[in-house]
Amino acid sequence: MHYIPGEVYHIYNRGNNQQRIFFSDKNYAFFLQKIHKQLSPACEMLCWCLMPNHFHLLVMATANGCAERPSFGGKPMQEFSYQLGMLLSSYSQAINKQNGTTGSLFQQKTKAKCVSGQAALSVPTPGSYLITCMHYIHQNPVKANLVKKLEDWPYSSFRQLTGADHFLICNEKLVWALSGYGSFSFYADSYGVLDEEILKKIW
Repeated sequence: MHYIPGEVYHIYNRGNNQQRIFFSDKNYAFFLQKIHKQLSPACEMLCWCLMPNHFHLLVMATANGCAERPSFGGKPMQEFSYQLGMLLSSYSQAINKQNGTTGSLFQQKTKAKCVSGQAALSVPTPGSYLITCMHYIHQNPVKANLVKKLEDWPYSSFRQLTGADHFLICNEKLVWALSGYGSFSFYADSYGVLDEEILKKIW
């Protein structure tokens, strides 16, 4: 994926062979710390959700994150891609050490889909692709029957965006500017039914 400044991307990856990637509260917290340290300087975080065997991030690309840098073998790579790769690699090493395992923790290629710009024109209402993606990401724990209410899952940005948590990874002002929501209207709309056709384009 070649990232473009100002565009919004849905980033996601799963455990290799659908294995778990988070085994304890400490694992979730460690992954979030790495997101804050490594990805925050390279993008604007809009929302996120960590699930037992996969994760979702919704980010806006920035000029800094789209800048190229030398990477593995001297081949140029965008800063965001480099930092994301380093995050997953270092987290995998930590989990392998924790569990006494070896090999790849994540699927080989992290997926990324643009949900803004021209991509938003592929759905009936301008901007609904991005908004639906936000809700889809937050609804994962409920759809997986891990919790009954969105706010009961501690490993997503839903709690921050509705004022129940203060782990401030997300740029709330940017979220509201892009979506047209405020925290109250966002909460009310988050329990709406998602359009299955739009979901096919997001996942």
